[in-house]
Amino acid sequence: MKHLLLHACCAPCSPYVLEKLSREYRVTVFFYNPNIHGPDEYGLRLEEIKRLCKALKLSLIEGPYDPERFFERVGALEHTGEGGQRCGECFQLRLEETFRIADRVGADMVATTLSVSPHKNVEQINRAGNLAQADGQGVLFLEADFKKKDGYRKTCALARDYDFYRQDFCGCSFSRQEREARKDAHRPR
Repeated sequence: MKHLLLHACCAPCSPYVLEKLSREYRVTVFFYNPNIHGPDEYGLRLEEIKRLCKALKLSLIEGPYDPERFFERVGALEHTGEGGQRCGECFQLRLEETFRIADRVGADMVATTLSVSPHKNVEQINRAGNLAQADGQGVLFLEADFKKKDGYRKTCALARDYDFYRQDFCGCSFSRQEREARKDAHRPR
């Protein structure tokens, strides 16, 4: 059975993807998300993925929490908005690190939970994965759109069953600001 290193963005996006991939691969979960704004938010998300991995008896590798690296790479793209070039660079950063770790641990393949979200552009995610693969040492990227075939609904149902903390923004400070602006725009004046 091939060894797959799965980049997990958060626990709520992971159960269905893990269930599906574990049928075909020996999966190790990699939590690397320097985009998450604030150590408290990061800690909440990390604890939830730890809880999921423990329940599923899966190994978890925790990447460093390095928001400076995220801001160095993505900060100048703040103005591009959710789904823009900023997100593409963020995906690229996280998948490059996933490939680096996959090579270190001897994984055959890399995948990410990011495509289960209807708020993320699957072409952008798969492009970032393929670019990261080009720099890898023979590790392959598994292109996927996990939201298809009811994947998003299934992962939401599983996340409810686990009673996960569920955030309402991707994690970065820019996304959080955009979420707050949307909320303000809908408040009665």
